[in-house]
Amino acid sequence: MIDLKDVTYCRLGTKDLESAEWFAVNILGLEVAERRKGALYFKSDQRAHTLCYFEGDPADQATAFELGSKADLETAAATLDRLGYAVHQGTAAECEARMVRDFIRFQDPTGNILEFVVRPTMSGRRYHGTRDAGITGFSHVGLCTTDPERDEAFWTEVCNARVSDHIGDAPLMRINEIHHTIALFPFTGPGIQHINHQVAGTDDIQRSLSLIREKNINITFGPGRHPTSTAQFLYFSGPDGMTFEYSTGVCEIHDEPAWRDRQFPFEPTGFCQWGSKPNIAAFQD
Repeated sequence: MIDLKDVTYCRLGTKDLESAEWFAVNILGLEVAERRKGALYFKSDQRAHTLCYFEGDPADQATAFELGSKADLETAAATLDRLGYAVHQGTAAECEARMVRDFIRFQDPTGNILEFVVRPTMSGRRYHGTRDAGITGFSHVGLCTTDPERDEAFWTEVCNARVSDHIGDAPLMRINEIHHTIALFPFTGPGIQHINHQVAGTDDIQRSLSLIREKNINITFGPGRHPTSTAQFLYFSGPDGMTFEYSTGVCEIHDEPAWRDRQFPFEPTGFCQWGSKPNIAAFQD
C-alpha cells in the first residue's frame, strides 16, 4: 500500500499568467515565492510553494502528494507499474521545477494527473500574505471522478486513504488526522474540482467575503458549514474556471478504530447545514 503523508501542491496551466498572479495575490492572499520563466510559485505555509501557475493549457492540472522516502517512491512506482499505470519518472529538470528531490507522475483511473513526491522544499521564512486573509495553509483538494466507486478503491486499496464520510457516492478521505485531504466528486471528466486553503477563524471568512463581493468575484457556495467536517466555508471562482475554498474549524479524527464513515445525502443539506446551496456543477445532480 502506498503511504501518502500529505497533499503538497497543485500545478495549474493558464493562458494568462498576469491575471493569475493578480488573483492569487489580491484575492487569495498568497505570497509570491518565486518567479521563473513561464511560471509563478506561491506559498501559503512553511513549504517553499503550494501552488504553481505556469504558461500552458488550463486543462493541464496536477496534484502532488508527499511520500516518506526515496524507497517509498520506488515501491510506489513498482506498485503502480504492476497495476498497469503508465508511470513517468521525473527528470532532474522536472524535479527542480517542482522544488522536490524526486517524483513520479501518472494518471488515476479517471485521468487526473497525480505526482507522488519526496522531500518537497521547505522555506526558511514564514508565509507572509499580501493581505490579511488569515491563511494557515494549503489543506485539501477536490478531484473529479467519472466512477466514484472505482476511484475510491484506488485511494483506499492502492493508497492509504480512509473514507471519513460519503455525500451520496462522493467520498471524503483522510490520509492523516484531518477529516479529509482528498474528496472525489462525480463529473464528466478529469480535473481538479476545487482547491482548499484553511484560515484561522470565522472572521477571516467574513473579511474575505466582503472583499470578494467588492471585487465582483463569483461566489459559488456559502458562507456555510459542512455537516461532514464541521468546517465553515466559502467557495469562489478563480482563473480559468478553477474553484477555490476557504474553510476553518475542520474536525480531526484521532480515534481511528472507533470512527465509522457516515452517509450524507447528495443534496444541499448534505453539503451545508446552514442552508446555503451550491452553484458548483460537481455538487449538483
